[in-house]
Amino acid sequence: MTDTRRLLGDARRVVVKVGSSSLTSLAGGLDPARLHRLVDALAARRAAGSQVVLVSSGAIAAGLAPLGLVRRPRDLATQQAAASVGQLLLAHAYSASFLRHDQRIGQVLLTADDMIRRSHYRNAQRTLERLLGLDVIPVVNENDTVATDEIRVGDNDRLAALVAHIVGADALVLLSDVDGLHDGDPRRPGSTLLAEVGSPADLDAVTVAKPGQGSLGTGGMTTKITAAAMASASGIPVLLAAADEVAEALDTEGPKVGTAFRASGRRMSARLFWMKHAADVRGRLDLDAGAVSAVVERRRSLLAPGVHGLDGDFVSGDVVDLVGPYGAVVARGVVNYDATELPGIIGRRSSDLPRHYRREIVHADDLVIL
Repeated sequence: MTDTRRLLGDARRVVVKVGSSSLTSLAGGLDPARLHRLVDALAARRAAGSQVVLVSSGAIAAGLAPLGLVRRPRDLATQQAAASVGQLLLAHAYSASFLRHDQRIGQVLLTADDMIRRSHYRNAQRTLERLLGLDVIPVVNENDTVATDEIRVGDNDRLAALVAHIVGADALVLLSDVDGLHDGDPRRPGSTLLAEVGSPADLDAVTVAKPGQGSLGTGGMTTKITAAAMASASGIPVLLAAADEVAEALDTEGPKVGTAFRASGRRMSARLFWMKHAADVRGRLDLDAGAVSAVVERRRSLLAPGVHGLDGDFVSGDVVDLVGPYGAVVARGVVNYDATELPGIIGRRSSDLPRHYRREIVHADDLVIL
């Protein structure tokens, strides 16, 4: 057994994500047998000493049958209505199922604002931490009843990776309707399951299939790979496995199923992770080659002489992209000036500026390299 799978088995705090298609029946609505199987495995892992956070899709899917809908609606208003009905049904189903194990749960509904605004991000962090401290399993979902296309996290795979970092998880388990990552379309003969992904280079030869036309969910294998890459690059090992094998996926001896993603990077602070993956980017600063070298290679602060252009209506404290000479975003950081102040500052030596304009445009402590 690999070190990655041992780490997954030994994890003291685990985030588990399950998709709509793994909770619903072909006829529509929640499938009690599937939901009970998931809850039994989560409760067993909790009883073994691990803290568990569940990121669950399924609100819209659960609301379809009560509303007489046969497929996921395309218009936003009907999606929100289905989520409003389904969220209650989903929460009640989880509560009743966990009650069989005398386990309390708490519902946490998040929006993109809770991810992109630093104060909201910290509030979510404190709430989740307190729930875990009270021996409550948080059941997290995006708040589909109020989310719009413009203010969505995007998909629950990405949300799960963000939650895993928010709570300082030791492992992330992404449950799917396939048994892991294959080197080709798993529906076709000849595709091979990848037991472990050690680095992004291992994905170069992988061909990812698109979600099926009848899928009730919004994600596919691409979103799961992206989420796994986000988490593993930040020091969190990831397992991608079939929801039908959830008990094996949460085996404390180390899972023998699915695809394991090795933690290929070091853990970064919640602040830097937020800037890299969740912050609302409000503008851009164009850097010359010397500034790119100073920021990226030497990890220095960004100073006025290295900036030759800007775009966006940002203010001091906003997050902006730092763009190199060839148009590539090389870093992201918290800017110390309003956009209206910078035209008279950028490109000039600090010694030529009034004293109150000599501070860094972006401090090194507020930078994350992309």
